[in-house]
Order: sequence, then C-alpha cells, then structure tokens
Amino acid sequence: MTQPIPFIDLATQRDLIRERIEARLGRIMDQGSFIQGPEVAEFETALSAFSGMKETISCASGTDALLMPLMAWNIGPGDAVFVPSFTFAATAEVVGLTGATAVFVDVLPDTFNMDPAHLRRTVAAIASRGELRPRAIIAVDLFGQIADYAPIRATADEFGLKLISDAAQGFGSTRDGHLAGYWADVVATSFYPAKPLGCYGDGGAIQTDDEELAAILRSIRIHGSGSDKYDNVRLGLTARLDSFQAAVLNEKLPLFAGEIEARMRIAARYSEMLLGVAPQTIAGDVVSTWAQYTIRVPGGRRDAFMAAMKERGVPTVIYYGKGLHQQTAYRHFPVGGNGLPVTEALCGEVVSLPMHAYLSGETQDRIVQAVAESLSAVQVA
Repeated sequence: MTQPIPFIDLATQRDLIRERIEARLGRIMDQGSFIQGPEVAEFETALSAFSGMKETISCASGTDALLMPLMAWNIGPGDAVFVPSFTFAATAEVVGLTGATAVFVDVLPDTFNMDPAHLRRTVAAIASRGELRPRAIIAVDLFGQIADYAPIRATADEFGLKLISDAAQGFGSTRDGHLAGYWADVVATSFYPAKPLGCYGDGGAIQTDDEELAAILRSIRIHGSGSDKYDNVRLGLTARLDSFQAAVLNEKLPLFAGEIEARMRIAARYSEMLLGVAPQTIAGDVVSTWAQYTIRVPGGRRDAFMAAMKERGVPTVIYYGKGLHQQTAYRHFPVGGNGLPVTEALCGEVVSLPMHAYLSGETQDRIVQAVAESLSAVQVA
C-alpha cells in the first residue's frame, strides 16, 4: 500500500530531537520555571546570534510580534499602515486592532511579494490627500522569500515611515547575504508549528537594533509594566513565550540553517522537474526558506487539478484564495490606486505542493508525476 504523503512533515524532525526536548521539558517540570524561565533567555540570546540583531524579544505569537511594535510607536486612529493584500490575515489584523487604517498594496506576479513601485504610488497618493497620516509599512516575506526591501526602505525613508518585516514565513531568508533586519526597523516572526522554524504551540519573536524600542516592547509584553510591578506605565498585553515552547525552539534552532539548505535543494529540484507550471520565482541572490512551494494553475482549472492530485494521494493547499481586501473584515479599508489585479489573479490560480526539509527524492518524484498527470487530465477535460 502506498504511504500517504504529508503536506508538512513535522514527525521526522521531532523524532531526531525528541529525547533532547523531553530532557529539557523534564528540567522545566522539576524547576517549575514555566513563565520567563531560563530557557526563554537562552533562546533569545541564540536567536540574536543567528540574526546578528542586538535585541530579541520573544512573545506569545506572530500576531503579537506584529502588533507590539505598532503599539510601541503609538500608531492608531488616523494613521495609515501599508500592507500587501496577498497574505495571511494577521498582517492587516494588527493594524485594525490599533484603530489605524490598513491600506492594501498589490504584489508582483513572479515573486508574489509586495510590489515596491505600487507601494510608492500608494503612499504618495495617501500622503497627498491628507486624510490619513502615513506611518508604517509591513512587508511580508511570503512563502519563505524575503521581500525586495531596498526600494521598500527607500519609500519608507522618503515619507518618514517605519518598516516592519513580517517574516513569519521567511525568517532566515536572505537577499545578497542580508537578512531582513538589514533594512527593516523591526523583524517580526512566528513559531507556529508549520513555520520553517516552529515550536509545538504558539510563539513569536520581535528583533530590532533599537535598544529604546526593545525596552518598550518588553514592557508591552507584560501588561505595560514599569520598574514597579504594580505601576504599569502603558497599555500592554499578556504576550510572553512560555518556557516549554522556548525549550523546543532551543533544540530546533541548531538544525535550522541545515534545513534551509535542504529546502533550497528540494525547491530547486521541483523547479527542474516540473514542466508546464509557473512557480513562485526567486532572484539569484535570494536564499528562501521555502515555507511553501507554490505554483499557478490558470484558466479556471485549479479546483479540478487539486481534485486530480487528491485522487493520486497528494495533498495540496491554497494560500490564499481571497485577498485581504476581498474579505469581510477588511473590505472597508482602502486599496492602492487602480486596484489590485495581480493579487486577484493569484488568488484564483495559486496552489501549494508538499514542502518540508525532510522530503525524500522518492516522494518528490511521486508528487511531480502526480502534477504532470493531473495537469494533463484537466487539460484534456
């Protein structure tokens, strides 16, 4: 009987490090240091060493990691924050939670990341109208690929905006040897289990070289605390990373660089073997974490393609079937001039194939064969 193919294989990695993780969890149980224990400080130090950024503030989720900098900068009603529409809801959700206005920007048709030219035109248009104050940009490192930050940074500098890298999918991705923190004021990431660097629950982190901002973020993380536990100095959250999740990440982080290399090899093999599809492309100077390997199936054939893949025992997933500007909670937010045609086209065509660092050549061959057969089947139909 043919073994089922997992879309993301967490079990293989888990088995590699299970004994070490269980030993760490046992120590936490013995010590009782469940919140802000030594495992958390150890992880923050290690993550700063990995990225080269001075300050790492761990937190309870990737959503908290995006929300907390906006709170620290006092972004709120009347402020505009520019975000891509082709992304997960959290990118815009945090803007709405502050009372600010998310302004949606289109993406590029090949990389699927924020279109820097459309961003600049949109920021300039909002600034000229005077109804909203442009305050920040949240660029997303989509599907594992770092955004094109140099022109995005140029727009941020031109208009005096803060720049956040939403690296939930692309933490560890580089462009010309640089991580996102080379350009961004803040790098925010998620450790949701399915992420390239994930824990076994919810978790996140914020990284910055701004020590003053880091101090404010640490205050926000614990109810806006000040030097006195019962004298809170600002509004805050309960946004701590728990010691158990830090313990998992302390064992996963040493594997991470090697897993990125494996993902790059697997993605390159996909691209070499797959004919007749248009995958997300990356520039020659980019290292992607390939959180997803995503192709386009145009002509209204995606649903039939996915059904054919399922018949062949291969799972597929759509990221994302609706742009944020098309979703009920965000329809009232403005979009950049001339609409978002690339986003809307991608939403009708993209489909992701199984992708993880432990995908064997044999399994990948099965997937590629299924893709070829399924494309042929839907073309004939």
